[in-house]
Amino acid sequence: MIFAETKVRGAYVIEIERRTDTRGFFGRAWCAKDFEAHGLTARIAQVNVSGNLRKGTLRGLHYQLAPHHEAKVVGCIQGAIYDIVLDLRRDSPTYLQWVAVELTSGNHRMLYIPEGCAHGFQTLTDDTDLLYLMTEFYSPAHAQGVRYNDPAFGIEWPLTVECISDADRAWPDYRTMSIS
Repeated sequence: MIFAETKVRGAYVIEIERRTDTRGFFGRAWCAKDFEAHGLTARIAQVNVSGNLRKGTLRGLHYQLAPHHEAKVVGCIQGAIYDIVLDLRRDSPTYLQWVAVELTSGNHRMLYIPEGCAHGFQTLTDDTDLLYLMTEFYSPAHAQGVRYNDPAFGIEWPLTVECISDADRAWPDYRTMSIS
C-alpha cells in the first residue's frame, strides 16, 4: 500500500500496490500494520456501504463528536466520486482547510479521513457505490454535519447538486455552531 499525505494534516490518499499478470491485478486494500506504521487508527469497528443512484448526488459533510470521533477509509467500488475531507480540528495547523480527491472504481484509490475531520462526497456518475471502513461505531447522539456550501469553507463542488438530503441541506452556518 502506498500512503500519500494530503494538504490536510493526517488525511491520506491510499493507493493499492498492484501485482499484475495476464488475469489482471491483485493488491492489499487493508493492512493494520501499514496503517499503524503511518500513525493512523487501524481499528475497524464497522463497515458501511453507500449506494447512490444519480450523478450529482451529494452526501455530507459528516463527522461524529467526542467521545465517538471516528476515522474513515473510503473507497469507490462502482462509479466515481469527488471526495472531500474538511479539517474541523481547532488545534490543527490545517484547521478549516479541505482537500478533494477523485475516487473511482477504476483507480482503486482510497481516502483516509482522520478523527475530527468532516467527510462528504458528490457522485460523478449514476449508480455509484462506496465502501467505508469505520474506526468507531455509529452514535446517532454524536452525529454532526456541516453544510456543503457553507461560505466558511469555500468548497468547490464539480457539479450542480442534483440530490441531497434535507438534513444535509439544513446544517447551520459553521461559525454559529458549537463544535467539541
